[in-house]
Formats: sequence, structure tokens, C-alpha cells
Amino acid sequence: MNVFEDILKTIAHAPIEKRAMTNHGVLNEAYAYAKPSSFSRGMRIDIGGVTILLISGTASIDENGVSVHVGDFTAQLRRTFENITGLLESEGCTWHDIVRTSCYLRDIDRDYDVFNLERTKFFKEQALDPLPASTGIEAHLCRPELLIEIEAIAMFRTDKAADSKE
Repeated sequence: MNVFEDILKTIAHAPIEKRAMTNHGVLNEAYAYAKPSSFSRGMRIDIGGVTILLISGTASIDENGVSVHVGDFTAQLRRTFENITGLLESEGCTWHDIVRTSCYLRDIDRDYDVFNLERTKFFKEQALDPLPASTGIEAHLCRPELLIEIEAIAMFRTDKAADSKE
């Protein structure tokens, strides 16, 4: 039996636990905005020794809910990576656990080359291998000053059986 089949067998009968993720050191809660928004920064799902993190669209927002680095695409992307890193750290994982990103650019024609260059640089800094699956999408973002927003999915094992196999 391969690992994927083992995971499916395990989760088929396992209870599913879920809870909201947060890290107030880098991001406030969306419901605390002046115009409250109804979503969690992310959702942690634990299923039979496997944890899945669904990280909501994250942008260049500070711990007070203020957009930062207005007009500077590279700085906004770096702050977005910093915010996602903080959310990952709050759950005891890293970029090595990211399996997928969805990257929303306000103007993909103008910004994609810089985006791809900076993302490649960041992933090299993180020493990611393999790289996460990813999609780049042009989109209207929730605030007119935001140039980039990224959603991410992370997965990692938390069961003791996985630890003993290593």
C-alpha cells in the first residue's frame, strides 16, 4: 500500500477536527476591520494524523489591518510572504509544508515578470524542493491599493507513526 492509500484509509474513519488559524503578530482578524469581513485568516483541519492548513487570501496588511507598501509591488509581495510565514509558524510548520498556492495579481501583464522573479528568489531562500503547485490569476482585489494576494494550502503529518518511520 502506498502512502496516499494509507492516508485515505486512515482519514476514511477518522474524526475531523477544525479550528481557525491566526497570528496577531503579523495580521489582525478580518472581523476587526473598520468594515468587518467574515472570514478566518485560515482553517486548520486535523484528520487522523494529517493536518491540512487552508490559508485565506493574504496580502500586504499589517497587524493593525492597514495596507502597507502602497504602490510597491515587490514590497507588497514580500509582506504577503511574511504574513503567510507567520501563519505557518503559528501552526508549527514552514513553507516546506506548502503544497499549493493561488496567486492573485491586480495587473498580471504589468507585474507577472517581477512576481515570478521575486517568488523564485523567495522559494530559493526557503530551499523549497519540490516547489508547490501554483496558479497565477488576474483579479480585482478587495482593496484598490493591493497589488497581490496569495492563498495557500499546507499539509503535514502529525501522527506518531509517521515520526517513527523517519
